[in-house]
Amino acid sequence: MVSTVGIANCLGTPVCKYLQYHRKLNDYVRKFRRIRDELNCKMEDIELQLKAELLRLLGKIPKQGVENWLKDVKEMIREAQVVENKVSNGRYLRRACNGKLVDEKTREMKEFLAKAPNASEGLAIDGPSAGLPLPTSELVGEEAVRNEIWVCFMQEEVSKVGVWGMGGVGKTTIMQHIHNDLLEQQRFERVIWVTISKEFNIVKLQNDITSALNGKMPEEANKVRRATILSEMLKRAGKHVLILDDVWREVSLEEIGIPKPSSSNGYKLVLTTRVEQVCKSMGCKMIKVKALSEEEALILFLNKVGPNIVQNQTLMPTLKLIVKECAGLPLTIVVIAGTLEEKMTLLFVQTHPGN
Repeated sequence: MVSTVGIANCLGTPVCKYLQYHRKLNDYVRKFRRIRDELNCKMEDIELQLKAELLRLLGKIPKQGVENWLKDVKEMIREAQVVENKVSNGRYLRRACNGKLVDEKTREMKEFLAKAPNASEGLAIDGPSAGLPLPTSELVGEEAVRNEIWVCFMQEEVSKVGVWGMGGVGKTTIMQHIHNDLLEQQRFERVIWVTISKEFNIVKLQNDITSALNGKMPEEANKVRRATILSEMLKRAGKHVLILDDVWREVSLEEIGIPKPSSSNGYKLVLTTRVEQVCKSMGCKMIKVKALSEEEALILFLNKVGPNIVQNQTLMPTLKLIVKECAGLPLTIVVIAGTLEEKMTLLFVQTHPGN
């Protein structure tokens, strides 16, 4: 029979430690289960807190360290179950070996507990997406001004751009295309689109920008605190473009919480407005969007009005008069052409019931 000392020497364990494993196996197992349960609870807490954070802050992704910890802990708990099963089915003569196995696994689990992510520091970060593409409509005769605006994004010395022109001239449509081009080119870390409109509300604007940054503004924050929070969020967004669509009057960037764009920080501010003075008062490089020429307007109208009307040459003089009344405004042209197409389609169905 192999002596106790011989077994201990084979295990590479001092005799006194070996005997302690043998005599106090039940104590080691109780400690093992307690630490295992603590680790399991910590894992479940982290998973719940991470889920809540991801739901509260849309566009966030788990930190890599958090994902790695959760993955490793799940594997550790699986291994602990294997150890527990082995010890439960172990023979009396293997009590010392099992005691050593349980002790080592307990130490490993304690190390994982010590390295658990700190939820107070946040478990998620902003996702890689700079933004989502916007729906766009066809551009007709607006490529020149589109290119002029695009050049401003390539020039470091231009930080604020004001795109202005009468209502319906196509300012928003042009900027929607540029917004999507910026996302595709990936020249900026974030491209943020917010519509202001005539009924300006600073709280709503702050909330809209915050939402676009996948954040949430504290409801209890006062005016100054809100501006400070938004400013920090925009700074953390890195090199970004903020597009304010449909601005009707001068707005205070400082009051809102928008950091001043400059060549040093790489931020760009673009606004669309019907009012030229808004661009001047906010220190923007001004770019005017003009109405379409008669030829461009007619091309757009014929593209939108449908083949049933275009093929009827007797209607062409009337169509040209309608286009002229649209004053070269793309939005007006598209609306009228769509209405006319619907009426002509209905008339065609009524007069050709067999088709």
